[in-house]
Amino acid sequence: MLKKVIIAGIAGGLTLMVWAFLVNGIFGFRQSIDMKKVPNEAVVYQVLKQHIAEPGKYLCNPGLTESGMFPLNEPVYGILYGGVGHEAAGPLSVVLDFLLAIITVTIAAFLLSLTSDKIISSYYRKVLFFILIGLIFAVSHDLRNYGIGNYPLHDALILALHNILLWAVLGLITGLIIKRPVQPAGSD
Repeated sequence: MLKKVIIAGIAGGLTLMVWAFLVNGIFGFRQSIDMKKVPNEAVVYQVLKQHIAEPGKYLCNPGLTESGMFPLNEPVYGILYGGVGHEAAGPLSVVLDFLLAIITVTIAAFLLSLTSDKIISSYYRKVLFFILIGLIFAVSHDLRNYGIGNYPLHDALILALHNILLWAVLGLITGLIIKRPVQPAGSD
């Protein structure tokens, strides 16, 4: 079973890379959510560069009212600075992403291999197992990133749906590979 889990992890890692290339590289999914253009980008960039030197996640709030409260209906901006520039998007990043993809799917395939005969003997249930993993990521990560300094609700919902669909595809691939070993007749 370990061999099948490793094969499923590699196949799933390749699937994740192809998915990312198609959905993000060709169709620009993440760019449409995470890389929206800022008007007067050069001016905003210079202000951020002058005032934010340490990597981190920052919030930029409106000034307090006379009563010491944040004014309602005024925008709050989230700023994320990872501490690196475009050099971080090189070949090492692609290799690391691929290794993390393999590890992620290998862990999920291993968990699937530990499930009951009822689950592992049904292709539908194996795919459903992976969809539920996607649902866990969607609820615990994507939907929790909604709110002040994070994503608007529409984008958080789209990211959650993306994760569920991605894990469904991973389930379709992994479900073909992970199968309960056939027991010889008369053995227990």
